[in-house]
Amino acid sequence: MDLVTPGFGLIFWTVISFLILLFVLRKVAWKPILGAVSEREEGIKKALASAEEAKQEMKNLHSDNEKLLQQARAEREAMIKEAREIKASMIAGAKDEAQAEASKAIAGAQATIEAEKKAAVAELKQTVASLSLDIAEKIVKSELSNKDKQLELVETMLKDANVN
Repeated sequence: MDLVTPGFGLIFWTVISFLILLFVLRKVAWKPILGAVSEREEGIKKALASAEEAKQEMKNLHSDNEKLLQQARAEREAMIKEAREIKASMIAGAKDEAQAEASKAIAGAQATIEAEKKAAVAELKQTVASLSLDIAEKIVKSELSNKDKQLELVETMLKDANVN
């Protein structure tokens, strides 16, 4: 027995067995294996396409988010500006109102002062008139107490009455 050289029969049957196995595999297993590989390839292509779509969608969402963020910033700035304007107008309004109230208070105080001044002047006039009457009464009493002085006074008044 020679181990080094195989016999012709062994090679023949090995080739025949291999061809039968190849034929059976081609009929039975080759189509499902190629179908699975093809299906796998299609799945990978779809996954890549889906990933590309997702990537594009993420870019779009990012772009949309940036736009929304810019709009939100613009709206915030507008709201802050509007709030500042409202604050300024409220302060100006309050100042104007306070100025008007102060003017009214000053005018009221001036009117009160003027009224009190007039009342004081009237009271002073009344007091002066009363004092003048009291003084005149006392002078007349002292003048009229003497009969000679009474006659002299009457004559002087008559002379003054005739002159006018």
